[in-house]
Amino acid sequence: MGSMALRHATATRYVQPLREGGSLPAVVDTDDGMYVVKFRGAGQGAKALVAELIVGLLGATAGLPVPDVALVDLPEPFGRSEPDPEIQDILRKSRGANVGLRYLDGAFNFDLAAAGEYVSPELAARIVWFDAWMTNPDRTARNPNLLIWRRTPWLIDHGAALYAHHDWAGVDAARTVSPFTRIEDHVLLSRSGSIEEADSTMRAHFNNDVIHDVMAQVPDSLLSDPAYRLDFVTVEDARARYAAYLRDRLAGGAPFVGEAIRAQNRLQREVPLHLSARR
Repeated sequence: MGSMALRHATATRYVQPLREGGSLPAVVDTDDGMYVVKFRGAGQGAKALVAELIVGLLGATAGLPVPDVALVDLPEPFGRSEPDPEIQDILRKSRGANVGLRYLDGAFNFDLAAAGEYVSPELAARIVWFDAWMTNPDRTARNPNLLIWRRTPWLIDHGAALYAHHDWAGVDAARTVSPFTRIEDHVLLSRSGSIEEADSTMRAHFNNDVIHDVMAQVPDSLLSDPAYRLDFVTVEDARARYAAYLRDRLAGGAPFVGEAIRAQNRLQREVPLHLSARR
């Protein structure tokens, strides 16, 4: 575990779109290899990219398996030859900093029945804990956003996490520490070991310095996007607000941890009922 430096790359070739979800990410070749890039000009906008950066970097600093995270710069002529007008429009609106995760060639989507053995109970519990802290709704059986590559799980696509940042004005103290009830749908909950032990391990890692270092790597160009204009006067105000939100969710007993434990207990009680119902 330790700090993770954000990589920087310049896009050189648009390889192919990945027509999944609303953000229309794409495989892009860069001067640092291939990345799956999310574009700030797509429908989900700058806040999805900021969530991707914060969650990806925080996860990586704690030793969770996250592909390399990079800021991918789109230079002015990039993508002009693309024949698809929708893609051209997105790329034109995305000049400058975008966010990419290292492309894992040959990776396949996680399925619990087929690949659960590649995720240890201890790692599963740490991922459940982390996703509850990050309020990440996109790690379900239907949409796990988890890849298997070289017999190892990799966490991807965190643009929907940190959903409080879509309504900063409405995020008071109570909402900041609110439990994350959607953790009951987490694809790894049934695979998880002790969430109490995961809480002890992960909480010890995420001190103020780690959170501050990650927020410092989020570029001004994203935090000054028009999406933030009504929320903050300066980019430093934005950084401070995110950092306070993350710290406060960890403080005071962290209701999100208790909710994850309750969801796990409910699931464990239900399993015998499911088995007996088949007899």
